[in-house]
Amino acid sequence: MKYAVIAPSTTGVSADPAWITAYAQQAEALGFESLVVVEHTVVVRGYQSSYPYDASGQMGIADDGDLPDPLQLLAFLAGQTTELGLATGVLILPNHHPVPLAKRVATLAALSGGRVRLGIGMGWMREELEACGAPFDARGRRADEQIEVLRKLWSGEPVDHDGEFFSFHQAICRPAGQVPIHVGGHTVAAARRAGRLGDGLQPLGVAGDDLRRLVDEMHSAASDAGRDPAALELSLGHLVARVDEAKAMRMAALGAHRVVLDPTPTTDLSAALDELTACASRLGLT
Repeated sequence: MKYAVIAPSTTGVSADPAWITAYAQQAEALGFESLVVVEHTVVVRGYQSSYPYDASGQMGIADDGDLPDPLQLLAFLAGQTTELGLATGVLILPNHHPVPLAKRVATLAALSGGRVRLGIGMGWMREELEACGAPFDARGRRADEQIEVLRKLWSGEPVDHDGEFFSFHQAICRPAGQVPIHVGGHTVAAARRAGRLGDGLQPLGVAGDDLRRLVDEMHSAASDAGRDPAALELSLGHLVARVDEAKAMRMAALGAHRVVLDPTPTTDLSAALDELTACASRLGLT
């Protein structure tokens, strides 16, 4: 089992270089596999969209909290660590044009020594996607094409693409190298996208029979696409403060390869580091 930890996002400290460096270095020293960072390009004050992972319909990130660009944050942390995996969880794919995104991700992967995992999502905040120029109602189709474009450009060879949303001829993007793409979400569409196009699934806010259904959908979609379902990873979420080995093994029995842990919101660095240390001890990492 691999254990990842989410960089604190609800408290606005992830843009503090000293704070987030200490947090990432502690996670690495304790044996966590990767640090995961979230994204909102903009948060639209007074948004009417409903956040699907809380009954209130509101996310736990304040409108005025610092939320740095995930790839630039990971590039900074790549220089502060040596082995820690660097992951997005999730990067809102429709917000990004895939051609410059391919360059940014491939550069980060090359300079970090191949430590990048690209977790993507379709986005739930219509107001944010529209501010980025993305068509909200077509975001799924557009994302499928974006993944295709990323895979082509990461080959490092001259490639052509003529799709619904993007088109280019004999484009070369280097540095080259495929980066694992994990699809986040709570829908059947997300599970099928992971099976057809991704390297893994990170279901959000799903458990029990609903979780099993999504995993089955991912495996079925992979088989239908001529891909090996066994090669796909499953990442499940839990809380840093509450996870232990017994709970992790129950998630492993559900097929999980990785547990992505959400920390308790705090701006107190000492408290955050103590929580990580206690978690690592319970999991037998240290």
